Amino acid sequence: MFTISAVASSHLMPMAQRHRSPLIFSAGLIPAERAAIVFSCRPGPTGAFVSDIFREIDEELRRDNLRQLWSRYGRYIVVFALLVLLAAGGVVAWRDHQLSERRAQAMRYASALPLIREGKDSEAAKVFAAIAQEGGGYGTLASFEEAELLAKSGDRKAAVAAYDRIADTAGLDPVFRQLATLLSVMQGMPDSDPRSVIDRLAPLTSTGNPWRSTALELTAAARLQAGDKDGALEAYKSLADDLGAPQGTRARAAEQAAALAS
Repeated sequence: MFTISAVASSHLMPMAQRHRSPLIFSAGLIPAERAAIVFSCRPGPTGAFVSDIFREIDEELRRDNLRQLWSRYGRYIVVFALLVLLAAGGVVAWRDHQLSERRAQAMRYASALPLIREGKDSEAAKVFAAIAQEGGGYGTLASFEEAELLAKSGDRKAAVAAYDRIADTAGLDPVFRQLATLLSVMQGMPDSDPRSVIDRLAPLTSTGNPWRSTALELTAAARLQAGDKDGALEAYKSLADDLGAPQGTRARAAEQAAALAS
């Protein structure tokens, strides 16, 4: 015998299985549980409201964490920032000081050049010597000027010593150091042992060296002075055939080679 409740149940159960509505499945729950399920499924602004609450809580937690970090490390951050500013200010001040020093050197260097034209070599040499002690680009130029004035005055030993100081300057560009060595050899060659001259010039005679042609010519002269005619002839021939050497130097070397070969 079928009852109305049995018929209703036979129709409602398949519908519930098809749609799985929380309203139907919550029929056997207590009122509070059914209210919770229904509340979670209701459309409207309630979900956005809850989301805003959680967002505000999250932001408040972040602010609390930042306040704690600042209270713990804030003083160190301030000290570090001050140190950075002081270091930056110190670098700027040092660069300004160096620029001012270079300008002062340039003015003093320029003021010494007219003294040479006026024949006041001794006064110019004193100015150049003072600038040379200060180092830097103008200090290097002043060192060469001082040595040249000493050689011009006839004081070969003092000139050689001045050039040797330049050649021994650590940190100076090798080109300038080699030039100083070359000029030192030229000034001291009349009073030097030919073998020592050849040894000092040997590094400068390598291919590609900017001072090769002059060093090779001096080497040939030193070999000739030492009595090594064959060595001198070989050096002069090598120099005469060097297309990278100045034309005047090649011509002199060719003349010397021809004279030695005859």
